[in-house]
Amino acid sequence: MAQQISETGQSKTLEMFRGQKDPMNKDIRQRFGGGRGAHRDAQDRSSINWRVGFGRQEEADGRGEYNAALQRSEEKDGGDMRLWDEVRHGLNRGGNRAADGRGRRGGGEGQANCLGSKGRRDATGDSQRCSTSTDVMPQDPRDVSRTGRQTGGGGARGVGSGESQNAKSQVPQSTGEKDHEGSRKRQGQRTWSKGRRDGSGDTRRDGGSSTSRNGAPQGPRLGFKSLLELSEKEPSAIAFTLCSHPALPDVLLETNMRQDLVELLCLVLSKAFRSRSNRVTLQRLASILKDSGFFRTTLPHYLAGMKLERKPQRREQYPRHLEYILLILTHVLTTFPASSAEAVGLLLTLLQASVDGLRTAGVDVPAEVVEKVARLEGLLKHLQEKSCEGTLHPRRDTYGLLQLDLTGDEDEQPLFRTMPIYPTPEEFVEDHRPFLRPNITSQRYTNTLIYLDTHFRLMREDLVRRLREGIQLLRHMQMGANHPELEKKHFDDVLVYFDVKVEAPKCMLTGLAYVVKFDVQPLKFVRWENSKRLLYGSLVCLSCDHFESILYATVADRDPKKLTKGQVTIMFTDDSRYKLARMEKEQTFVMVETPAYFEAYRYVLEGLQEQDEDDMAFQRYIVECSTDIHPPAYLPRSDIYDLSSIAANDCAKSIRPFHSLDEIAWPKKEMLSLDGSQMRALQLALTKELAIIQGPPGTGKTHVGLKIAQALLNNQNLWRDPEENSPMLVVCYTNHALDQFLEGIFKFMPSGIVRVGGRSNSEILKSFNLKELAASFSVKQRQPSYLRHAFTEIHSELRDLETGIKNSKHTLHCSLTGILHENILENVMDEKHWKRLQQLRNLGIWNSKSSLIVEWLGLGPECILEMETEDANTDEDEVGTELEQEDVIEVAEEADLIQAERIIEDNIDTECDSNDERECLREAMGFRRIQKSILAMSMDQDPIKPEETEEEWMFQREQKKKMKRKVVKELAKKTAMSEAEEKRILDVWALSMADRWRLYRLWMVRYRADIRNKARISEEEYQRAADRYAEIKRDETLSILKRAKVIGMTTTGAAKYRKVLQEVRPRLVIVEEAAEVLEAHIITALSQACQHLILIGDHQQLRPSSTEFDLEKNYEMGVSMFERLVNMGLPFVRLQQQHRMRPEIARLLTPHIYKELENHPSVLNFDNIKGLKTNVFFVAHNQLEKQFKEGKSHQNQHEAMFVVALCRYLLLQEYTPNQITILTTYTAQLQCLRRLMPASQFSGVKVCVVDKYQGEENDIVLLSLVRSNRELKVGFLNISNRVCVALSRAKKGLYCIGNSEMLGQVKLWSNIFSTLREGGQIGGALTLCCQNHPERQIQAACADDFLQAPEGGCTQPCEYRLDCGHVCASVCHPYDQEHKKYKCVKDCMRILCQLGHKCPLVCHAECPEECPVSVEKIIPKCQHTQMVPCHQDPNTFTCKMPCQRTLQCGHRCATWCGLPCGSGKCAVNVTFRLRCGHSQLAPCFYQTCEDEPTCATPCEQQLKCGHACRGTCGQCFNGRFHAPCFHQCDRLLICSHKCAVPCTRDCPPCQKPCENRCVHSKCMKTCGEPCVPCREPCASECPHQSCSKLCHEPCDRPPCTQPCARTLTCGHPCIGLCGDTCPSKCRVCHEDEVTEIFFGMEDDPDARFIQLEDCGHLIELASMDTYMAMDDEQQANGEGRVAIKLKECPKCRTPIRKNLRYGSHINRSLAAIEMVKEKISGNQVDMKNHSAELSILVERLFIEGVLGEEQHMHMKRILTSTHITANDIWVLENKLNFLTRIQKLLAAVKAETSVEINRFRMTIDTFQLWVDHFHQKFTEQQLFDLQRELQRLTLWAEFIALLSQAVKLGKSHQIDVETQKIVEEALGKCGQFTEQDEQRGNEALKVMKQKVPVTGLGISDDERKMIVSAMNVRSGHWYQCPNGHVYVITECGGAMEARRCTDCDATIGGDSHRLASGNTVATVMDGAQHPAWSEANNLLNFGNLNLD
Repeated sequence: MAQQISETGQSKTLEMFRGQKDPMNKDIRQRFGGGRGAHRDAQDRSSINWRVGFGRQEEADGRGEYNAALQRSEEKDGGDMRLWDEVRHGLNRGGNRAADGRGRRGGGEGQANCLGSKGRRDATGDSQRCSTSTDVMPQDPRDVSRTGRQTGGGGARGVGSGESQNAKSQVPQSTGEKDHEGSRKRQGQRTWSKGRRDGSGDTRRDGGSSTSRNGAPQGPRLGFKSLLELSEKEPSAIAFTLCSHPALPDVLLETNMRQDLVELLCLVLSKAFRSRSNRVTLQRLASILKDSGFFRTTLPHYLAGMKLERKPQRREQYPRHLEYILLILTHVLTTFPASSAEAVGLLLTLLQASVDGLRTAGVDVPAEVVEKVARLEGLLKHLQEKSCEGTLHPRRDTYGLLQLDLTGDEDEQPLFRTMPIYPTPEEFVEDHRPFLRPNITSQRYTNTLIYLDTHFRLMREDLVRRLREGIQLLRHMQMGANHPELEKKHFDDVLVYFDVKVEAPKCMLTGLAYVVKFDVQPLKFVRWENSKRLLYGSLVCLSCDHFESILYATVADRDPKKLTKGQVTIMFTDDSRYKLARMEKEQTFVMVETPAYFEAYRYVLEGLQEQDEDDMAFQRYIVECSTDIHPPAYLPRSDIYDLSSIAANDCAKSIRPFHSLDEIAWPKKEMLSLDGSQMRALQLALTKELAIIQGPPGTGKTHVGLKIAQALLNNQNLWRDPEENSPMLVVCYTNHALDQFLEGIFKFMPSGIVRVGGRSNSEILKSFNLKELAASFSVKQRQPSYLRHAFTEIHSELRDLETGIKNSKHTLHCSLTGILHENILENVMDEKHWKRLQQLRNLGIWNSKSSLIVEWLGLGPECILEMETEDANTDEDEVGTELEQEDVIEVAEEADLIQAERIIEDNIDTECDSNDERECLREAMGFRRIQKSILAMSMDQDPIKPEETEEEWMFQREQKKKMKRKVVKELAKKTAMSEAEEKRILDVWALSMADRWRLYRLWMVRYRADIRNKARISEEEYQRAADRYAEIKRDETLSILKRAKVIGMTTTGAAKYRKVLQEVRPRLVIVEEAAEVLEAHIITALSQACQHLILIGDHQQLRPSSTEFDLEKNYEMGVSMFERLVNMGLPFVRLQQQHRMRPEIARLLTPHIYKELENHPSVLNFDNIKGLKTNVFFVAHNQLEKQFKEGKSHQNQHEAMFVVALCRYLLLQEYTPNQITILTTYTAQLQCLRRLMPASQFSGVKVCVVDKYQGEENDIVLLSLVRSNRELKVGFLNISNRVCVALSRAKKGLYCIGNSEMLGQVKLWSNIFSTLREGGQIGGALTLCCQNHPERQIQAACADDFLQAPEGGCTQPCEYRLDCGHVCASVCHPYDQEHKKYKCVKDCMRILCQLGHKCPLVCHAECPEECPVSVEKIIPKCQHTQMVPCHQDPNTFTCKMPCQRTLQCGHRCATWCGLPCGSGKCAVNVTFRLRCGHSQLAPCFYQTCEDEPTCATPCEQQLKCGHACRGTCGQCFNGRFHAPCFHQCDRLLICSHKCAVPCTRDCPPCQKPCENRCVHSKCMKTCGEPCVPCREPCASECPHQSCSKLCHEPCDRPPCTQPCARTLTCGHPCIGLCGDTCPSKCRVCHEDEVTEIFFGMEDDPDARFIQLEDCGHLIELASMDTYMAMDDEQQANGEGRVAIKLKECPKCRTPIRKNLRYGSHINRSLAAIEMVKEKISGNQVDMKNHSAELSILVERLFIEGVLGEEQHMHMKRILTSTHITANDIWVLENKLNFLTRIQKLLAAVKAETSVEINRFRMTIDTFQLWVDHFHQKFTEQQLFDLQRELQRLTLWAEFIALLSQAVKLGKSHQIDVETQKIVEEALGKCGQFTEQDEQRGNEALKVMKQKVPVTGLGISDDERKMIVSAMNVRSGHWYQCPNGHVYVITECGGAMEARRCTDCDATIGGDSHRLASGNTVATVMDGAQHPAWSEANNLLNFGNLNLD
């Protein structure tokens, strides 16, 4: 009953809440929108008081109504639903009125605050601006409740005044509402798809699936039962499930929900928001929630009715629900502060009213709830102020989340917690100095906050300083240096890259990355494989405005091969990605890189900021430095340890469990196989919560660490909480150390290990890597179902989005590499332009398969898309590099080593797709698919086609290259047509070509902008999806780590998974190499749950490395926690006994570095190093170092060569390569060593830098110290830690080389040298001792000295007698003493055969089984004597003597005697009499071939042009078609150029670029085209006079005669005249050049000169004036004709085109030249008309099939060119004429099948090649040849037709053989078909026609004509049966019925206009080729054969 009341009352409340008019929403908007009017304060206060009073009155009225209703309910039956509706209505109405009052009061307070901060503004105006158009309502009444969601303008539109006013006329009120409600109930059940998810009308509840509005299933529902089950799960699981559940949006859409479902949903949401680590998931959840109906309607209704609840037990539960709602409001507001402020403000007002109501009703509301409400109100007030200031945009939320702690006391946070991790632009100001505190190493910290603040600032400064100082320097230099100068600068602090462009996005599973391209030219010296530049994780900053604004990114992928091309992949920060999307495309940046590994810094800095000082583990020791260390918190409960697992084998059973806190109870050290210090270390580690163990080199600290770990893991019952399943965490500084430690653990615990770090080289640990575990099937099956479901969903979404992004990228790239198809551009074109462009296609003129836009842009037929051929050629440089790398040893590149530590192999792959060949191929195919789909033409190179000759292909390729260059040039232009110009265009075909390209570029810009917008949306979606994917993977990692027993991490991995570790809560942490780890890294790796910390390391070896040496030195940042705590006196154990080094090596460390270090007995018995006098030696030298080009590294060639020679010498002593390690202190030296060590000799030798070798050891170590300089700088060789590592890696032999004089200035080295001198172990030369001859010693001071021991011994001969009897030929060698591997190279003495032949091989080679010695033998077959191998039978030997036999042709065989004759063609040259009549020498085999050799006799026939033909008889086709005449024309054209066309009757227009130009512009046409005259005002002027004409007209200003008054740069006066360009020569400075006599007046002191601009020559002015006027005077006097041409320079004959002084003469000449050009080219109007006629003809011939597609497009391109000449028309007309006539000939013999027809068609094909030949210009000779050949073909076709007719009629016997022979001879004549041949052929054909009817009907031609005339039918009515009998079909001419032939009874006719099988058109009757019934076909019947 109660449930029914709740549901009905809630429903009634909803209806009331929808319909009532409430002014509160307007006030709320004013409160949070910042609106206020121009009222005075008193008026505002009055308004506030009125609102409060009115609200109180409304609340009182509501309570009265409620009491009355309640009284009525007590009098009547409680089941009266209508009564309860009235009760709920009264409660809600009173609550709403109270909320209105509080809203008005809040709005008034907001107005008062705004008045105080911003002054007075118009309230109405501001309110309207804030709310904009959010009150506009939809027209559909069903959508009224969703108005707030649809308008997007703010919250709570369901109760807002704006919505109420609009809803009044749309939603029924009062009674209408009830009727509406009743009718809805009568409709029965409401499904979830109808918007009712409250369960009141849904009988299925949680069963089944939800449906959409059309009834389609939408997956599982999210009902009450599902939410109840979900509420019991972990917060992260709830968050993931809600986010990925498809029904959540529909559930939140509901505005009619029952009360218990509202409360349950609030519980689930609040619990989800408690998941602190799933930021992106929670952000998405808040985004779904903030605009939902639940948040804006349902929740306000629920709060409004809360204070009026009558049941005490329900009222008592409300405070708990209020906490849930407060948590939801807090997260929504802090995530979306701008867009959710209004809705949260309304809810907070209602919530405060509910709190007041509950307190009034006597409900105990906790003070925490009240405080949280106050804090939230404070935040809202702050947002209101920001809104008034204009800094809070109402429609944009800042990305960074606002932080608000509602869980405890809100103390003022220290400044470091709010500092940004990324540097701010303010920090790049030159005077910026950050505040830093040094790391306190000598006393305790004041408090934890100071401790955290100190390390945060130091870490951040270490990250930022180089970047800050580098950018400051760069900004300073940019002010005074240009771009090229900056590129040459060297920046010490940062690495700078110029001309950086962001190219394309790249989808990675970690997020969206971008490929950027930079200028690699200044970085050619960089060896990217080893360079520290652009390593993974490095921070880069990009700026395009001198670093006023900055984009931050990190390197996401590094490929050295791509880096050499200037490409790298980076990933921008969220804020930078937002800025980048709104920047101008193709923007150029400057990129600055800091080498610090940013990701590690970021994780640690975030951890320090989030670290609560109260929750920090071990602050008693870390901060307070207390020396009183307590036992672990878990140990006092039970301290019984069982150490039998780590005991010696014979003592394992005797060790019993004991109390570890009792020192006496511990077993003896001997039982555990430990020495004294190791035993103390074990006791300290197991009984103290903080244990520090120092392990000097070789003391076995890893061994002790593993003993400790084994003891702890075998006693897990002591420290492991079974409920939390807390694992052990092992942290190591390097991957190598981590692998060593975990492999040790694996030996005693082969399961339960998880490794998180960089790439592992351990096969044992491969299956324990996090990445492998996450991919394993068993682990996936154990994952929670919500994770599997979420992963599947998000992975599919990522794939889809990636495909879209790649397609967009390919599309953008394709749009710049070709011409977009018009169909692609349709959406960006104006509709009228699209229709006009398609007009040709619509008229049927254009082929629908080809693109119109290509032709519209004038690009011709060859631009059909052809895909790019794969380039199989390999880059030679790359191959060379690879070969070089294969020839030398493999050395771990420093860049690879650094990246191996940085890249964590976790369960998130870097890229969304794999990098295998298949994926690359798929992407390439995708690109090609898009290219095909959007491009009408691409810029790819075209391959040679099989049917093309190389010459033809080369010609076409050159044409295509020109066309493509034009396209590339046009696409590269930035100018596009404006939209205003576009609107004025009526016909796109009428535009000039330049305007067409401008319009095309406008379309392309629009298209690309549209693609970019879509791509940007996809990119944003992808990034959000990738963030969610990362969180899903993070939870997957969390579930894996929680099940582990041991987690192994590098410090980088621990930093990355810091938040995960906080949830895993490991109780026990072991840090290996702790002295190398920065203190901040250890702090952030410790969780609050950690109870036991063990630090193992050695602070006297390598210290933590920082980027800034200053911070390391002056701020003690390089002091690790390990060292600091030791220095502060905390208890620690130092291991005392070393097990590695022989004593001679160990004494270099003691006492110089370690005060005391004992030697284990095992190191006292090492063998001496063979071949050397001492086991330890320092080779001193003074050879100088050389600085490396990049960075601060150094190399020493002398040391490198010495070390390599020594290594080779040791290898010759029979040491294996893996026993030797070469160490160096600098990476540049490492590369120098690598180049000197071929892999064939040194493969297996380890070469490494010292810093990367800590923790490792080898038998022999060769150490190169490198530093040797005049400045006496030793670098970091003065740091004892590095020296300690370098000197402690060797076990048996240590050999160093360095500058002892320079190093001796360092105290440490001085002490070490003193020790070495005591043992005679230092000097200028190393003593080499021969093992075979001990008395022989060599002093090796340099690499060349080792040449005295070429084989490792000495120079004496070996003299060892081998088993073969020979003596060893080598010099003394210590290896292979028994010579078992030695190979004797002397001649073999063994006898192979009975003839006594000796083996011809060397001694060590295996003798052949058969004797190979050649001896003389007689070959039985031919009796020739030959040299035959001794063992071979002469019968099987091939005789090599020349063959003496004669071939059939009579010539001697040219092969060997032993080979069969005739195997080759006879190549003897004989004289042939060819068909052409010439004689020629050719190989004999042509006598047996059908083809004869090509005649090479020179043609030499005189051509029509008068020149002798230069071709051969064969090239000229025996005189039928002569080769083109290439006689050079060299005639001078009108433009002053020489004619470049060979032998032409009329020179065509010049095709060179026009050289005409004026001071304004230059003609861009070809020289032969008429120039457009310049219509700018003439520029000829001076102070005395000026020209008033246009530029192209003759000047009306006479040349000025006044001297120029200017002074030259040399200080002397100008020698020119006024108004002319001043000459560059001076009369004084260049006297010889100026006064050189040419005309005779040059040496006159008053002579003036003019310098011709065209050639630069200096001419005396008076003489030049006379020279220029000569033609004018000659023409005026009528003294003959004057040549039309430009005047030329008198000295060099260069035409004078540019000269203002002689502009009149030049313009007159140019005008005359233009007239001649127009006459040569023809009148362009006539040409256009003629070309239009030809275009129609070309289209018709193309349709008829006369022209092929390529011919058609080629002709169209010529006819549509902007300038067509008469010569072009001439060539096209002739070509069309000949091709048409050829087609008619082929049609005439189409049905013939005789042998003769094949020869005829071959001849036709040859003729067509002549016509289409690219040299075909239809010269007089070419026309003559073609016409004669065409006449031959015409007669030939007629002859074939007559022969075929005679055969059909059975009259072939009537044709005289002699007549036929005459015809065949005439037609088959070898040479040209002469007129005499034509006459003979015609006479013979006439005789044949008399004997054979031409028609083939058995009747004469006259009889045929009479019959056709008598029937009087059109062409196409005559048909013939299958046997050739003719019949006629009347009417339309189409077959409509079938009959029988009267002659042969075959079926004739047909039905439905279809002829019966075998029936054809009787062409012989009327010449028709098609039936007459089809008009389209019948039109073709009128093109009758016309052979003339």
